[in-house]
Amino acid sequence: MTDLDDTDRAILRILAQDATQSAAQVGRAVGIGQPAAWRRIKRLTDQGIIAGRRVILDNAALGFGVTVFLGIRLAAKGRTSLEDFERAVTAIPEVQLVQHVLGQFDYRLRITARDITDFERILRRRIMTLPGVGQVEANVMLSEERRPGPLG
Repeated sequence: MTDLDDTDRAILRILAQDATQSAAQVGRAVGIGQPAAWRRIKRLTDQGIIAGRRVILDNAALGFGVTVFLGIRLAAKGRTSLEDFERAVTAIPEVQLVQHVLGQFDYRLRITARDITDFERILRRRIMTLPGVGQVEANVMLSEERRPGPLG
């Protein structure tokens, strides 16, 4: 665990909210100059605390109005290797997230579709034909609240 001071935590909160901000903007927000902010951001990146920067797309604005979480239990007979399943499921573009989990299911998927009809097509033609798929449970997302993460 790396020792983070209050300024580092403030920088992380700012970048977690909007990673497009420049070092000068971040520095102004936390009360330090651009060079000092840049050095801190670089150090946090070099230490692996900042693992990357992402753009958050508005799925609805892009025409993808339905998000479904699928729980998948792999079939016990002829147990497919986890690698085979993971390789096949990550090749499906509508699958946004693949989580290998403990519990009732082996995997949890986040799937984005244009509408319920599109989701049904993805489920029937792509998900159910994956190697080793046994039981599947679908939960349609009604709303989502983004949380700030562990730094608050």
